[in-house]
Amino acid sequence: MISPEQLVEAPKVLLHDHLDGGLRPETIVELAREIGHELPRSDSAELGQWFVESADSGSLERYLETFDHTVAVMQNAEAITRVASECVQDLAADGVVYAEIRYAPEQHLREGLSLEQVVEAVRAGFEHGMANAERPIVARQLLTAMRHQARSMEIARLAVAYRDAGVVGFDIAGAEAGYPPTRHLDAFEYLQRENAHFTIHAGEAFGLPSIWQAIQWCGADRLGHGVRIIDDITYDETGEKAELGLLAAYVRDRRIPLEMCPSSNLQTGAATSLAEHPIGLLAKLRFRVTVNTDNRLMSGTSMSRELALLAEAFDYGLADFRWFAINAMKSAFLPFDERLTIIDEVIKPWYTKALAG
Repeated sequence: MISPEQLVEAPKVLLHDHLDGGLRPETIVELAREIGHELPRSDSAELGQWFVESADSGSLERYLETFDHTVAVMQNAEAITRVASECVQDLAADGVVYAEIRYAPEQHLREGLSLEQVVEAVRAGFEHGMANAERPIVARQLLTAMRHQARSMEIARLAVAYRDAGVVGFDIAGAEAGYPPTRHLDAFEYLQRENAHFTIHAGEAFGLPSIWQAIQWCGADRLGHGVRIIDDITYDETGEKAELGLLAAYVRDRRIPLEMCPSSNLQTGAATSLAEHPIGLLAKLRFRVTVNTDNRLMSGTSMSRELALLAEAFDYGLADFRWFAINAMKSAFLPFDERLTIIDEVIKPWYTKALAG
């Protein structure tokens, strides 16, 4: 048995978390009051519950609608910096030692900010959050382009321009159906020429073609979610006799990281139940599986809660959580020596002591 306190203390690595999906409800209420934005609930506790209930619809499109309110209150530099700082502090309090937080700069320009000013505001927030967190944490930015818009090249250039200033990579997000990643092929080719890292939301609401395009056409370093890779695996109920298709075998052979978000996947209908979530079989087959939160506000979750749910569903223990954390740290877009330092000096020592005691 792993105690809740031990789950929080355990060093965790987070690769897939949206800045505009993790606001504190009380912060939303305060910021909305300042700008006159109308919210569906005025009480912060009730508002937090509204976000979870609204997101718990089984539809990715409906899930994405909840962001109208969080993005609305993140339209000036002060608000963005506050949200970014609180994000880092909340993750640190939950035992996250390294986090890559993604957001779409193009969604924060309504009140006149430039793309560069948005990135600078987040940078200031992250630096403040790291300096004031109750536990040590390293936080970095992933710049996201919306797949239904046409600014991916602009955002890719922005990611490259700021890669020595806290930005470690690029992403595309949004509804998959009708907006394949190949629409942004020029941006991905540019990033590859610039030796830049990128991940792609793929295989969540859409199936194997989305994953195939993300990897084989666009050259993704990681897959955001990637749960539908299970469709290329034939297996029995025990998972002991599994046969991998060519795409699944390629993903496993190449150690392409899967940024899995269990609670979020249930809400969007990408998985039917936690017990049947593909993460169980994929971990057993030794894919490069990582555990993530996606949107902490909408899922009412944290990294510790995600691990607790997996422990209950699959009887995971500390050794499994150590494996997930090292998988994620190996897959981070941080330079190799910095990744190795966190693995050798933070993750391994804690788990070695916990497993021995």
